[in-house]
Amino acid sequence: MIDRPLFLTATVLIVIGIVFSYSLSAYTVLLFNTPPWHFFLRQFVAGMAGIVLMWLIARQNPEKIATPLGFTLLIVSILMMVALPFLPEQFAKEVGGAKRWLRLGPLSLAPVEFFKIGFVYFLAWSFSRKVLPKHVARAKEVRYTLKEELLIVLPYLIVFVAIMFIIAIFQNDLGQVIVLAATLLFLMIFAGSSIRFFGMTLLVGLLLIAGFIVTSPHRIERFKGWWYMLQNAIAELFPQWAAAVPKVNLAEEPYQVSNSLHAIHHGGLFGVGLGNGVLKLGFLSEVHTDFVLAGMTEEIGVVGVAAVVTLMMFVIFRLLKIAGRSDNAIYYLFCAGLAMIIGFSFLMNALGISGVIPLKGIAVPFLSYGGSQILALSIGMGLALSMSKKAKL
Repeated sequence: MIDRPLFLTATVLIVIGIVFSYSLSAYTVLLFNTPPWHFFLRQFVAGMAGIVLMWLIARQNPEKIATPLGFTLLIVSILMMVALPFLPEQFAKEVGGAKRWLRLGPLSLAPVEFFKIGFVYFLAWSFSRKVLPKHVARAKEVRYTLKEELLIVLPYLIVFVAIMFIIAIFQNDLGQVIVLAATLLFLMIFAGSSIRFFGMTLLVGLLLIAGFIVTSPHRIERFKGWWYMLQNAIAELFPQWAAAVPKVNLAEEPYQVSNSLHAIHHGGLFGVGLGNGVLKLGFLSEVHTDFVLAGMTEEIGVVGVAAVVTLMMFVIFRLLKIAGRSDNAIYYLFCAGLAMIIGFSFLMNALGISGVIPLKGIAVPFLSYGGSQILALSIGMGLALSMSKKAKL
């Protein structure tokens, strides 16, 4: 039987995202001189299409649809990401120094969103065939050495590094790389990798990410902006230690995170009311996308956002529950991987807008404006729902 609570919760989150795509885009429609309902209608169409798509996929037999759909998403999205930098402006407009969206008339698609779902399915399918059986077979015999584990996982690491370069360099999107890397690491644990190998791989991954940061001027500036905010917070909380903190002087204060924190503070416990937010009026750029959580907190307060976070946690819990009750190794790993994608994306955005970590342009699953992430997540959720029919009660 389809996991109806999971379907209903995902639907509610999509509807909440549609509502705030209208409320939080008030200034943006004036800035770009678009009709007041422009962002709402686009998100509404994408949201309704996503809900229908999720339900239609959920009703299918996962044994027949999962592998063809998963590999189609993987292969087509990779080809699109590779082709994007070479397409003319009419098909791939450059924004922020990179071409991330494929434009087909009024439609705009972000291939990386669909790639994440295809990549998780590929890992689930491949780990279930190559990695998981070996660990299960030898679980009671002898522990793997680091060299043996490395040889097992090496092909996946090589593939991931290649993909990492495509996304981080061609598309200038390090945030998505971090989400995918974290998902890969945890799927390795779910597939039977040892904690010591996890730690070693994590260290290598952090060094690679640091390399991407120090070789990119705009990422260095973003990191310095984050440290600027952090050093001020440390100075206020621990004035006696302030002299020991390395100082960063910037020509311009990183106002985005500062205004995000102002929005959260202004909302208080119960918010100023839906549609009554002030910080969305030009103080936070694109608040309906990357800063949607800050805009929501100002309007519905900490209590309202806590309720939304609870819904998000419930989605992750149900996915992990399906994974735990699945005898099929592919279903187990895919549902766990999808839960990781949702969880890490939400966590990175929440920590970024609150200044805990450097800000990255990661969409909040289901809530941020953007048809691609809604449709891609709906496909992933549909596959998980179809797999829930095969899970043990």
